[in-house]
Amino acid sequence: MKGLWAAMATPLDAEGHVDHGLLANHGLWLLKQGCDGLVPFGTTGEGPSFSAPERLAAAEALLKAGVPAGCVALGTGCPAIPDTVAMTRDALSLGMTDALILPPYFFRDATDEGVADAFAAIIDGIGSDRLRATLYHIPQVSGVGVPAAIYGQLRARYGAMLAGVKDSTGEFANFRAFRAAAPEADTLVGAEGDIARALAEGGAGSICAMVNIAPSLVRAMFDGPAGEPAMRAAIALMEGPFQASLKSVLAAQTGEASWRTMRAPLRGVDPGIGTRIAARLAALATAKAA
Repeated sequence: MKGLWAAMATPLDAEGHVDHGLLANHGLWLLKQGCDGLVPFGTTGEGPSFSAPERLAAAEALLKAGVPAGCVALGTGCPAIPDTVAMTRDALSLGMTDALILPPYFFRDATDEGVADAFAAIIDGIGSDRLRATLYHIPQVSGVGVPAAIYGQLRARYGAMLAGVKDSTGEFANFRAFRAAAPEADTLVGAEGDIARALAEGGAGSICAMVNIAPSLVRAMFDGPAGEPAMRAAIALMEGPFQASLKSVLAAQTGEASWRTMRAPLRGVDPGIGTRIAARLAALATAKAA
């Protein structure tokens, strides 16, 4: 998972089911905007709110629409290890190899060694050398993180099957700790404003959310630090609950009102928020291109 991967938002239809057509169209559009791959059902995609059959059916819809299997990394982490194993194995059977995997995230007092046991059980349970697992470190949301030392130990044990880690803390010291623990693996950042700095220090790229609504500004971060002021200005425009405001922006940008629908327990925001942010993002992109 090198380069720019989109942490995809998940569109829902009037009945609250995944809108496969809109998801596929959005995925193809993201690839045309310069994304190297798509990550459905991460945090931005409200992943833990969807069942394994829902996630797999959506991934299959992306593949049927023409997205190459090598450009899809499904979010498969669940609190129960057997569920993560089963979903990831099913994803492999569809031709995918990459998966973004959270640690089991209910028991927040799990020890570092317990987290190591969990990931080992997941990789051993999947039992395929085709697997390319990217561990997902977002403890401010999940409550359970990926200790850098444990990550390094697991990489030494499993090699390429543990392809890398995504650091979504926004704390650059954590990126550096992951790089030091396994410098030969792929360390990706979630914070768009850190992309250029991470690449300069050996990072593999980014799995990020803002590319859903500001692809040109995110893509510019791969050209060097000059794009950072515009990128940070774009991030500062976001209001309220992030997933809901991002989907509201997508509704304003595309004219597809269904983008505003959230899966419970999350709720949507006032449509005016998306309209306001979309207009300001367009102005930022125009100014950046001038």
